[in-house]
Amino acid sequence: MKNRLAPINQIPSEVLVLIPDYWDKWHKHLGVIPLTHVCQAWREMFISCSSLWTHFDCVDMDKTRVYLERSKSSPIILQIERESLLSPHDPLFQVIPNAASRLKSLSVQVPPESVGDIITHLSHPAPLLEDLSIDCGYELDPWDNPVLTTSLFNGNLSSLHNLRLRYVRTTLPWRNMVNLTSFALGPTPPGEVSMGQLLDFFENAPRLDSVELHSATPTTDTRRGRLVSLERLKWMNIRGDDPCSLLLDHLLIPAGAWLAIWSDSLGSRLEGHFPRSLDNLRNLTNFTKIDLYLNDLSPEIRFTGPNGRVSVTCTAPQDNPTSPVFEYLAQVNASGIERLEIDYGRPPSGDLVHRVLLPMNSLRTLKLSRCKGLRFFVHALHPNTNPSRVVVCPNLEELVLRARSREVFDIGGLIDMAAARESEGAKLRTVGIIGGLGKLDPGGVLELKKHALHVECDPGIGAVNDGSGRVIEGSDVSE
Repeated sequence: MKNRLAPINQIPSEVLVLIPDYWDKWHKHLGVIPLTHVCQAWREMFISCSSLWTHFDCVDMDKTRVYLERSKSSPIILQIERESLLSPHDPLFQVIPNAASRLKSLSVQVPPESVGDIITHLSHPAPLLEDLSIDCGYELDPWDNPVLTTSLFNGNLSSLHNLRLRYVRTTLPWRNMVNLTSFALGPTPPGEVSMGQLLDFFENAPRLDSVELHSATPTTDTRRGRLVSLERLKWMNIRGDDPCSLLLDHLLIPAGAWLAIWSDSLGSRLEGHFPRSLDNLRNLTNFTKIDLYLNDLSPEIRFTGPNGRVSVTCTAPQDNPTSPVFEYLAQVNASGIERLEIDYGRPPSGDLVHRVLLPMNSLRTLKLSRCKGLRFFVHALHPNTNPSRVVVCPNLEELVLRARSREVFDIGGLIDMAAARESEGAKLRTVGIIGGLGKLDPGGVLELKKHALHVECDPGIGAVNDGSGRVIEGSDVSE
C-alpha cells in the first residue's frame, strides 16, 4: 500500500512508459533493464512496452534474444561495433537474418574483413530500413577497402532516408533511392566512381538535401553538357585532394544551399576546387558578399548570396596562398558584390588587386585585416594611380584597414586616395584604421577627415607614415 501511494506511482502507466523515450533517445536501452527490477508492477509495465526494447548491439546472445522477443513487431535499431573479427558464432549471424524485415536503422563499425560476412547474412529485403551507416574506420589503401555489392538487402534500398558509407567501396547507383535525403561517401579509390555513376545516383535520389563526398570526386569527365538539378539540396560538403570543378559543372545548386569545399593537399591546385562557373549555383546568381581568409595554412574563400553560401577551404600553396584566389576572383562576375572582406592576404601586385576590384561597381564595404601590401589596395582605389585611371568601386562607402602588428601604415597615400575619390564624386563615408606600429598622428587624421565623413581609429595602436617612411609619434586619437 505504501509503495502504491508513492508520488511516482500516481503517474498513469500510459504516461510512465513514455518517460524513457524522452530522457535519452539514443541510449535508453542501457537503462531499461534496471527499470524492470524496481517492482513487479514496473516490470510488467516496461516489458510490455515494445518500443523500449528496439535498440540493441547484438553483443550478448541471450540479451539479443530477449530484446527481439520484447520488441515484438516494432522496427528495431541495431548498432554493431566490433574491434576484432566477427566469429561464426557472433549473435549478429545467429539472430539478425531472421529480423532483417524489421530493421529501421543499422550502424556497422567493424574491421574490413568482416564486411563480406555481414553482407552475406543481410541479403534479404529490409522494407523498413531508413538509416544505414557502414564504416570500416581503417586508414587502408582505398583499393583494399571491402566492396559492397547489390546483394546487400537484395539491392533494394528504396526505404532509405540516410546512407553513410566510409572506407568501403560500392558500385553506384543502387536502384530506387526515391526517399534518400542524406548521403555520405568516401574515401574511394581514384577513378572508381565515374562521373556518370554519381550523376545517375543523384538523379535517382530526387529528395537529397545533404551530400558529403570525402575523396570520392570523379577526376574525369565523360558526360560533358549534362546537368543534374539537386532541387532540394541544403548542404553539400566536398573534401579531398582531387579538384571538384568537373563535378560542379554538372550540378544545379538551388537557392538556399550551402556548398563547402575542402582540400588537404599542398600539391593540389587551389583554383581546381573553385566552381569554374557560378552560373550553376543558383543560390549565388546575385551573390553579394565575398570573404577571403588567406592565412599560410588553409586559405578560405566564402561567397554569400541572398539565399545561400559557398565556402572553399584549401591547404595553401607554399609560395603564395593569395595569388590563385585573386586570379579566380578576377575571372568571376563580381558586379553585384556589396561587401568584400579579406584576412591575411598578400597580393603579388597592384595590377591583380585592380583587376579584382574593377568590376565591383556595387561594392559598399571593403575590410582588409592583417593584410600585407595595403598600399596595393589604396592605389587600386585611387583614380590617378590605378592602371585604368578611373574610380574603382564608385559606390564604396566603408573602408576598414587593419594593419599587421609590425606594419607601418601610409596615411599619406590614404589621404591622397580619399581626396582624389572625393573630387570624382565618390566620397567615402567611413574610414577605419586599426593596428600597426607607433601612434596615430592627429594632423594626418584631421586631414583625412576632410575627405571622409567619419574616421575611426584604434587609439594608441595605429601606425601612420607621413609619406617618407617615418613613423609619426603623437597623441592618441579616438572618436
